[in-house]
Amino acid sequence: MSSKHVIPAPAGAQQPRMSFVELGDEHDPIVHVPDPYDPNRSVAVRRSSLQPTALSQARDLSPQPLIDPLTARMLGGGVGGGVLGWGVGQFLAGAGQLVSAMTGVGSAAAAIALLLLAWKMAPSSRAGKTVNITNNNRWGGRSSTRM
Repeated sequence: MSSKHVIPAPAGAQQPRMSFVELGDEHDPIVHVPDPYDPNRSVAVRRSSLQPTALSQARDLSPQPLIDPLTARMLGGGVGGGVLGWGVGQFLAGAGQLVSAMTGVGSAAAAIALLLLAWKMAPSSRAGKTVNITNNNRWGGRSSTRM
């Protein structure tokens, strides 16, 4: 048999009543969250019923370029390709004009060479031949030629 020592209550003391006691640091606070259907209203919710959320990462607030760098490279490549094509066309046009001028110079040189060759050629006979042509015109439309 176990022995328990029970101390009797004093004669004039009241027995304590059983009741719930709320301690100051154990109450569940009420928080206000935005209403999912109307963002202008707030709904009161106990904090213990809210789901824990992960903290969002810090945003990068450094200034961003006005044009996307990839887009700028593609735009520069397109403009550069167009300018390159224009330059090649101008070069080929100049080369065509140069070839055209050279063919003109070649034709002129060939013509001068033929004239020089004809001037330097000796006549078929050294003695030469003298031909006298006499043309007589008369009234009435008559004309005669003598050699």
